[in-house]
Amino acid sequence: MTSLATRLHGRTAAGVPRWAVWAAYAATLTTLPSCVWRLAAVNINAPMMEHTGNGPAAFSGGWWYVIGLCVVSETLAFLAVGLVAQWGEVWPRWIPGLRGRRVPVLAAVIPAGLGSLALWIFPYALTMFAFGMKINGEPGALILHGWQVAAFWVAYLPLAAWGPLLGVLTVHYYRRRTTIPGGRESAVAGGRESAVAG
Repeated sequence: MTSLATRLHGRTAAGVPRWAVWAAYAATLTTLPSCVWRLAAVNINAPMMEHTGNGPAAFSGGWWYVIGLCVVSETLAFLAVGLVAQWGEVWPRWIPGLRGRRVPVLAAVIPAGLGSLALWIFPYALTMFAFGMKINGEPGALILHGWQVAAFWVAYLPLAAWGPLLGVLTVHYYRRRTTIPGGRESAVAGGRESAVAG
């Protein structure tokens, strides 16, 4: 598991506790169930919802829109790993002009913090959906029956955890790199050694 995770996400930064690593991995997976649901419901027309002639308004962009949305959301979710990995503290060697240099703390904290705040839209949207409304308060566009309701909630409820997980990781990243004595220097040194060794 550890070796596979290392190959996929890179080495864990110095001083990162196990809970933070698992939280980062969990954040990367929060978008996966909803992506599978959208691809099944829209792209292969699986019976995940009642299909009308025009299709649900939320997916009116077509099959390519759904694929693009899944790719973008998974990519953004993956960036949470940077808050616990060495490449989130020291620029990777494949980035010309920056490789081996320290990533400024605020360069990671500001976008991650703003992202975690923006992601609170999902708990709100799911609450509105539970009351049969879209996010703007209009009647909902999805028509679900029986097991489809359960499948929808299994797929979309993890999105509610994305913002909180990212927020906790962002605070931990900031504190670890600015308030722990020697933490920042050891992390930078370890990252540079890895960059040279790699």
